[in-house]
Amino acid sequence: MAIEHKTRTQLVAEAIREKILTGEIKAGDPLRQAALAAELNVSRIPVREALLQLEAEGLVNFEAHKGATATELSASQIDEIFDLRALLEAELLSHSIEGLTDQDLTDAELILTELESAMEAGDTHLATGDLNSRFHGKLYSRAQRPQTRELVDMYSKNSERYVRMHILLAGGLTTAPEEHRTLLQFCRVKDTKKACVFLKKHILSAKNDIKKLLLKIEDEKR
Repeated sequence: MAIEHKTRTQLVAEAIREKILTGEIKAGDPLRQAALAAELNVSRIPVREALLQLEAEGLVNFEAHKGATATELSASQIDEIFDLRALLEAELLSHSIEGLTDQDLTDAELILTELESAMEAGDTHLATGDLNSRFHGKLYSRAQRPQTRELVDMYSKNSERYVRMHILLAGGLTTAPEEHRTLLQFCRVKDTKKACVFLKKHILSAKNDIKKLLLKIEDEKR
């Protein structure tokens, strides 16, 4: 396995992204470049570049005279992000299923077992972030649709905060493992139609849960 070389900007972006996703940096909090540079022991240049990267992911907002802030979680954004994910991920899966090898399916099952263990241990970061992405990524890995894959990766990052909220507050912790097992079984028997319909349902039901939760939080703020 090749070692991935990460630039300083990538490492800084990962550190700031993690602070936003875990809630250490809350929605609306200012992201002061000098303070972040000092904390992460880098110059301001990679911090500035990292914030621009996170802006493209929808996690950071730049405003005139205010600088960078962590974006607000918004019920209105969710429809578009999750609807696009459902369309694009089903498209990738439809092109991938026939090419999935026995080894791919075994790998996906191993990732799923690891994901379930992380959930049982209460490690929501690992479960909703890296392992969830790796499981879905393995099922899409034979699609040979690099542009679509790039968009899927971007929208996955865009929705990670919402997904984590779903896991923590809306019961996603209990439903996700069973749904992943069902999806894997459809892929195993090469039932493309059922797998794609189920995947869309999996993503859209998460969207509906998160929307309800966010609307409730927004109502409580009023």
